[in-house]
Amino acid sequence: MKEFFEQYQDQIIYAILVIAGVLFLLFLNNFIYRFLIKTGQKRFPDLRLKTIDLLKKLLNLLWPVLGIIVISFVSFGVSYETFQSNLKLTLYVGFLSILTIVLASSANFWIRRGVHRKESLEEDPTVLKFSRYVVVWGIYLIGIMFILLAFPSLRGVAQTALGGAGIIALIAGVASQEALSNLVGGLFIIFFKPFKIGDVIKTSDSTSGTVVDITLRHTVLRNSQNKMIVIPNAIINKEKLINFNLKELKVCEQIEIGISYDSDIDLAKKIMQEECENHPLILDNRTTIDVLNGKPMVRVAVISLNEYSITIRVWAWARTNPQAFQLRCDVLESIKKRFDAEGVVIPYPHRTITIENQKQEENFPDKSNQ
Repeated sequence: MKEFFEQYQDQIIYAILVIAGVLFLLFLNNFIYRFLIKTGQKRFPDLRLKTIDLLKKLLNLLWPVLGIIVISFVSFGVSYETFQSNLKLTLYVGFLSILTIVLASSANFWIRRGVHRKESLEEDPTVLKFSRYVVVWGIYLIGIMFILLAFPSLRGVAQTALGGAGIIALIAGVASQEALSNLVGGLFIIFFKPFKIGDVIKTSDSTSGTVVDITLRHTVLRNSQNKMIVIPNAIINKEKLINFNLKELKVCEQIEIGISYDSDIDLAKKIMQEECENHPLILDNRTTIDVLNGKPMVRVAVISLNEYSITIRVWAWARTNPQAFQLRCDVLESIKKRFDAEGVVIPYPHRTITIENQKQEENFPDKSNQ
């Protein structure tokens, strides 16, 4: 054993120094990580810890790999050319990986801050929010292509992909048709803007909610129950939509109530009109000419004579869709209370069944003689 240590004394010393250096770099790496966690969140509350954690894991892997390469050269007699090649490859891949993560995270961070700034100013953040996904994925894709250049067997694929049109060909080759259609659908939504983030929309299958995000793959809605609805872009791009925030925000709410044939139609129309006009959320949508001509603020009319009821409709205007919904709820309640107080009946279906005596005797025979 003594002869072994005397023979390989220099190599052992070099190996110990390299291991000590690697341990020091790992300690320094963890120290910087904890420092960034404490100070970064105070200065930048929007900073995501996932990126810092990923960089920490990458560096914790890079330092031991470099240490193994150095030890193999100084202790195991690896040729200088092999050592130089392995060292360059490791540094190139490690540095490029770190640079890609930092650039993508920085772009993501600053674009997200821009989105928050637009939202605070009540401006439309749709394009900026969608471009965040495009920029971040673009940076990662380019970084991966340059990393592939370091490997001779994959260099041809990387050079072709970086050639411009090769990127599209590469994506088309590895992605499914559905994924591409979702991506194209998302681009159509951003360019033609049938809706934007913050709009309230309703699809043909009565799915409704507020648009909270438009990604490369799907659109996210938040419904009235605060549940997130994820719809692929390819599907929502083909849907027939009602956009309650497109151009004019005012809404005409149609409120229909059925009354019995014995009730006073004029009284019912008067009650419905008064309850709508007295509501604080009602919007006077009349023109100046309509006002001069004495046109009422709220239009009321009989629209159908049904089997057991007369349907009366009110056309009431509100400034926004949420206000129209609140108006409808309040007016329905107040109209019902006034109908009850003033004797206007809201009917329900009922039938009168007459049983003939002969059929009654056949169906229900007299058992008194039995």
